[in-house]
This record gives sequence, C-alpha cells and structure tokens, in this order.
Amino acid sequence: MTDAIGGGPRTLAEKIWSAHRVMTLESGADLIAIDRLLLHERTGGVALKSLEEAGRAVMQPSRVFATMDHIVDTSPGRTDRTLMPTGTDFIVSMRESARRHGITLFDIDDPRQGIVHVVSPEQGIILPGAILVCPDSHTCTQGAFGALAWGIGSSEAEHVLATMTLRLNRPPDMRIVIDGVLGEGVTAKDLALHLIAALGSNGAQSHIVEFAGEAVRALDMEARMTLCNMATELACAGAVIAPDEKTFRWLEGRPYAPDSEMWKRALAAWRLLFSDEDAVFAAEHRFDAAEVRPMVTWGNSPEHAAPMDVPVPVDAPSRAGQVRAIDYMAVTPGQPVAGLPIDAAFIGSCTNSRISDLRRAAAILKGRKVAAGVRAICVPGSTQVKAAAEAEGLHEIFLSAGFEWREAGCSMCFFAGGESFAPEARVISSTNRNFESRQGPNTRTHLASPETVAASAIAGRIAPASEIGT
Repeated sequence: MTDAIGGGPRTLAEKIWSAHRVMTLESGADLIAIDRLLLHERTGGVALKSLEEAGRAVMQPSRVFATMDHIVDTSPGRTDRTLMPTGTDFIVSMRESARRHGITLFDIDDPRQGIVHVVSPEQGIILPGAILVCPDSHTCTQGAFGALAWGIGSSEAEHVLATMTLRLNRPPDMRIVIDGVLGEGVTAKDLALHLIAALGSNGAQSHIVEFAGEAVRALDMEARMTLCNMATELACAGAVIAPDEKTFRWLEGRPYAPDSEMWKRALAAWRLLFSDEDAVFAAEHRFDAAEVRPMVTWGNSPEHAAPMDVPVPVDAPSRAGQVRAIDYMAVTPGQPVAGLPIDAAFIGSCTNSRISDLRRAAAILKGRKVAAGVRAICVPGSTQVKAAAEAEGLHEIFLSAGFEWREAGCSMCFFAGGESFAPEARVISSTNRNFESRQGPNTRTHLASPETVAASAIAGRIAPASEIGT
C-alpha cells in the first residue's frame, strides 16, 4: 500500500510532519508549522514576558491557549494565593499577559480550567493530524488523538508565539506493537509501566513512538491518553496512535473541533492518518498484552517497575543507578513491595485524573474506609471532570471513604505549588514520575493505577485491587 498523498509508504508521523514542513533549511533541519500552542502559568508567563521585552507580538492569539494548573492551589475555596511564596506572581503574570495578547485563558474560576493535557482534549483543541506543543514534558499525552505533540522549553514557546513555527530535525520513528488482549483488571497504566520496565527509561530515546496493535485499538480514548502520557518516561520525542472511530466520536461537538460541513471534510482527511503497510520504522518492539499484570514501581524511576508480587531484583545492588534507588526507597532486594505500609495515597495528574479513572477508583472505595494514619487525596484533572464526578455522586464516595476532594490542578504530582507530603512519606500515587523528592522532601513514591492506589489506601499498605474487590 502506498501513501494516499503519494511518494511511497510512510509512517503516520512522517505524514503529519511532511504536511507541516514549511521548508528544509541548509542545515538539514526543517522549519515546521505549529497549529496550536498550550501554555500554563508556571512557564507560559515567562515566555510571554520575554516576548514583550523583545518588542514582539503574538502572531496568532486565536491558536494559543493557556490554563492555570501547575502552581495553582487545589484546596476548596482557593484564590490566587499559593503555598509557594512566588506562586501568586506566576498566576497574576499569566493572567495579565493573556489579557494583553488576547489569548484564551482558562482561569481559576473558569469552568473549563484544569490540567493542560486534560483540558485540551476536552475542548477539542487537539485534533488528528495537528502539531501541538506546550512547555511541559507530558505534552505527548495528546498524541492519543493521532496528532504530533511534544514538550518544549520557554524560549521555544517564545519562538512559537512570535512565528507559529519551530526549527527541528525530524526524529526517527519507532513502533511499539501490543498484540492480544489485556487481562481482567489490567489498565493502560499497568501496560505503560510494563513497557517502560522492559525497554528502560531511555528505550525510545529521541524517537517518535507509534503505539499499535490489537490491545491499543481496544483502549478507549482516556486509556490511550494514559499510555501516550507515560511514553515520556521512555525519553521519546513524541507518541502517537492512529485515529479511528473512537477518536472521532470523542471529538465531535467539542468547542474547538470543526463543525457542520467542516466536520465532514475533516473526517475525510483524518481517515487517511495511518502508517502505510510497508512503512519503515527505525526500530520496532512487540509485546503480548496477556503478559501484562497490575504493576507498581519499587525504585526512583518509572523503569523500576514490576508486578507487585514480584521481588525487587536481587541483582539490583550491582546495577548502575539502582543502589541509590534501593537505599532511597528503603526496599529490600528479593522481597516484593506488596505489603509495604504507606503514609499517603494520591489520585490525580495528567496521567490518571479523568472521569474513567475516578469511576474505577470509586468502585474500589465504595462502602470502605481509608486505613488509619493514611492521608488520601483525589484531585480531578479538570473542573469539567470534577463537575461530572459530582453529578454522578463520586465525590461522596471519595469523601465518605476518607479522601480529600480537591479542585482541579496538578497538585502534588510534584509540589510546585508549595504543598507536599511529609518528609520521607511512602506514597502510592497515580502520577507519572517517582523521582526523588517529587512529591515532597525525600518522599518515597510508588507509581500505580488508580485502582491500586484506592486499594492500597484502604489496606494501609501496597495492595492489589483484586485483594479488596468491588
């Protein structure tokens, strides 16, 4: 099969990249047109201020969207104040700059506010075939919609603001195929951790990863977002999944998606977005979905992951980087992490804070109580997710179980807003990174699915959802 546009078989990423190539420079790099730029208050205000100081204007304000998510407080009744001394300055700066430049801002009191990678799909800002960038490393979450999306720095964001382009060398392509069917109770988060553990934290270094196969096609859109989100932990340049009818149903009717006759035209173009049969990838890996089990991390990198009943590797002390991980996490080689007492449980982040995540966690929590001494927090990914959860009564389940129920934001995925868990607390978390002190001073974070987090909160120790039941 050859590419519908011509020129021989091509990968999905190559098709999108080629459609956005303005020109190839003498250096061999490409000047690429950018469709949408997302900003948040932690880095967005910095980029806008630098732009203003250089005397430049925002080229196309209608294609730039900003939200308050990283530093903003998530406590009920929140204001511009944060526990971080300079947090208010970031919030105010972002708000004032957005108003000056006519940028769409989802402010604290806006019903569309939330984590940038949750808000963008909700609003239909990300679309198949588009290129979207944001000063945030987990921007590749949005590749789940058949788009190219990746994180950039503040200086690159300034360049996009001024020109709606970036100068880049096209990354090589990698395909990760997951055949078969995921087992009962196995989630996209478990699948992601399984892949990272197998390939390593540099397993997709600077490649654009395309996820494919029967198991990927079976995932709903929110699960696909979780999978693409965690691809960052493979050191990829981006992640993408070919769009299909699930993708189109999700996007139809969203505020910034095409409508009417434009929707029909868009669908016709989007249905051509797939890798051709004979397309060549620089690397390919295949996995059997049946081999994936509920996972949890034991070290200080997402690659330090295993089924929770599998012992910490006995040879870990002899492996580079793992001596520190064992010491820091206070785990014992030869023993599984299942059963380790926890101090806190956190459900949230751009990885696992959507309505389906909250529903699955609530099914575990219903009629049960968080163990004594465990601090448990749930932070919805957006104000719309929060409203949907409350309409279903999910918040009552979380509150009755002993969870704190928060406003939308990044919260303690990392403590940029100044709030953190106690020093050296052992936390079971639905987030994407378990780096040292990520959730507070010397905190010990174990990554897992929302179901595992909920079950562990009830048990007071790391425990599988199957132990608690529904």
